[in-house]
Amino acid sequence: MKLKDKKIAMLIGPGYEDLEFWVVYMRMIEEGAEVDVVGVEKGVEYSSKHGCLKKAADYTAAEVLDNDYDGVLVPGGWTPDKIRRDADVVELVRKNHDAGKIIGLICHAGLVGISAGIVNSKATGSLGIKDDCINAGAEWVDEAAFKDKNIVWGRVVKDIPAYCRELVAALAD
Repeated sequence: MKLKDKKIAMLIGPGYEDLEFWVVYMRMIEEGAEVDVVGVEKGVEYSSKHGCLKKAADYTAAEVLDNDYDGVLVPGGWTPDKIRRDADVVELVRKNHDAGKIIGLICHAGLVGISAGIVNSKATGSLGIKDDCINAGAEWVDEAAFKDKNIVWGRVVKDIPAYCRELVAALAD
């Protein structure tokens, strides 16, 4: 298990992309990581984008701001546009990024990174955020997944296997 003794915050909110949350969540646990599910509201059951799956947040971002995480992961879907409006979510991402922790952004998750002011080098994701990333100062890269400094980027759902490989490698370091 490559991520034994690693602690990860995984963000959640309304309309999260089913596979970008669940596959990544299970992959991290499979590798031995402890995963805290963090939302804007604790205990609220958030429905996925397709409405089939639900998951409650274990903590609010405010409650875990001072936790020592090895990484913070953000799924895509409609969630990033919703949770980026919460100052504590933005601070959690910014604070962990600035501390050199791994930040995982897939699909629309770059929107949270933009709000945190950390998207300024290379970026990928859904084409729907390409202009936002470029306007934030990033160079758009059309690759399935890659690590740039301490941010791991994933493009879209079909790229989850490559994204998970990059996340596991980055978090295991």
